Amino acid sequence: MMEYINAFWVGGLICALAQILLDRTKLMPGRIMVLLVCTGAVLSFLGLYQPLFEYAGAGASVPLIGFGHLLFHGVKEAVDESGFLGLFQGGFRAGAVGTSAALIFSYLASLIFRPKMKK
Repeated sequence: MMEYINAFWVGGLICALAQILLDRTKLMPGRIMVLLVCTGAVLSFLGLYQPLFEYAGAGASVPLIGFGHLLFHGVKEAVDESGFLGLFQGGFRAGAVGTSAALIFSYLASLIFRPKMKK
C-alpha cells in the first residue's frame, strides 16, 4: 500500500512543479518538457535517480524525468560498448520501444476518432 502512496505523491509533485512552471513563467510547454527530460538525465548522471525510482516506482519513472533517465542509461551503455559512436546510437536504442508505441497508438487513435481542426 505504501508503494502506491509514494508513487502518487512523488509523481504528483513532479507534475505540480511542471504546472507551476507553466503558470508562473513564460516558458513554453515544449521547453518545460525538455527541462524535465534533461533533469532526469542529470539526476541519473549524479546517481540520484535510481534511489528516487526505488522509493517512488512509477511515480518517478512515468513522468518525463523517467525518459531522461532512460536516454542517459542507454547512451552510457552504448558508449561503454561502442565508444564514441554510442553517443549517437544509445538514446535511439533505449527509447525505441516507447517512441514506437507512442507513434503506433496515436496513429490508431487518429483512425478511430477522426480529429478535426478548430476554426
